[in-house]
Amino acid sequence: MTKAPTRSTQPDLLYSEAEDDLRAAVRSLLTDRADTAALLTRAEAGTPYDAGLWKALAADMGAAGLLVPEKLGGQGASHREAAVVLEELGRQVTPAPYLTSSVIATEVLLALDTETPEVADLLAALASGRTVAVLAVPLSASPYGPLAAGGSRVSGVADAAAADVFLVLRSDGLYAVEAGEVGVEAQTPLDLTRPLAAVTVSGTAAATRLADSDAAEAAVRRGLLAGAGLLASEQLGVAEWCLEETVRHTRERHQFNRPIGSFQALKHRMAQLWLEVVSARAAVRNAADALATDSPEAALAVAVAQAYTSRVAVHAAEECVQLHAGIGMTWEHPAHLYLKRAKSDSIALGTAGSHKDALAELVDIEAP
Repeated sequence: MTKAPTRSTQPDLLYSEAEDDLRAAVRSLLTDRADTAALLTRAEAGTPYDAGLWKALAADMGAAGLLVPEKLGGQGASHREAAVVLEELGRQVTPAPYLTSSVIATEVLLALDTETPEVADLLAALASGRTVAVLAVPLSASPYGPLAAGGSRVSGVADAAAADVFLVLRSDGLYAVEAGEVGVEAQTPLDLTRPLAAVTVSGTAAATRLADSDAAEAAVRRGLLAGAGLLASEQLGVAEWCLEETVRHTRERHQFNRPIGSFQALKHRMAQLWLEVVSARAAVRNAADALATDSPEAALAVAVAQAYTSRVAVHAAEECVQLHAGIGMTWEHPAHLYLKRAKSDSIALGTAGSHKDALAELVDIEAP
């Protein structure tokens, strides 16, 4: 890893009017379609995905193609818009393969030669929302660590159950394998809204080779980096919901004929959490903007966003459960879904520690 060069332009941390409009549209859709009671029922049954909701978001709204250029059938937007979608998905802990397919897998393909018909056709299919692709790596895979290549079985692959196509990294390159040619064995996840599975690929006879080994590894690392950067947006959405829901509850819940939110100890805790959330928002927006502008400091921005926001999301979810007291401990209240998503996200695409180590190397400071 080389030291990051100085960024030439100032990042734009504000949301544009178009991004605000996109947020409003996604939030409206999720409010209407992502019912918490129905989600709990599907999660218990092991089938958390709502096919109709995914079609409405990915295909009808066009969110699946935000990162794909218009000439390849996409919307020609950027990581900033995709980050807004992930914020809203995080606010609803929506079970959808958006991060895995519309961000990570799409980014991997965009890092390859898009003039290749196989790559271009697959990108168009992903952008249309009619196809879901998943990179066959563990959810815990880090952009900085070694990439397992050549193995036939990969554990802990997120959203494998929803995939139509798997991108499989082999020692000789990257392959696209149809889901029918892949064994998918469900595993028990902490976060029931993001299912994990062990994926077994017996060979490459029925696979389409997309790139050679050098191009494949660089593309996979690019996909994981973009995924980590935009995962921070999802974590921000989780933290924002937890803070807002906790403030709402403490205003309405009364003890000793007073709202518990008026007690000084709780005020201090929520004020501290608010400071953490707004700081996380700045880091998250910086990462999305750096990825969108292909900044030379993108890796630095992603490492900062992940190292900080990961902790904030977990803290916000823990406070949400605790300050709801007995209510927060029930299965019916969604607080536990946010805590599980925050904890799961904290080890996804690299732990906070791995991002801190990468940050230290990027700025040429010896890590502890």
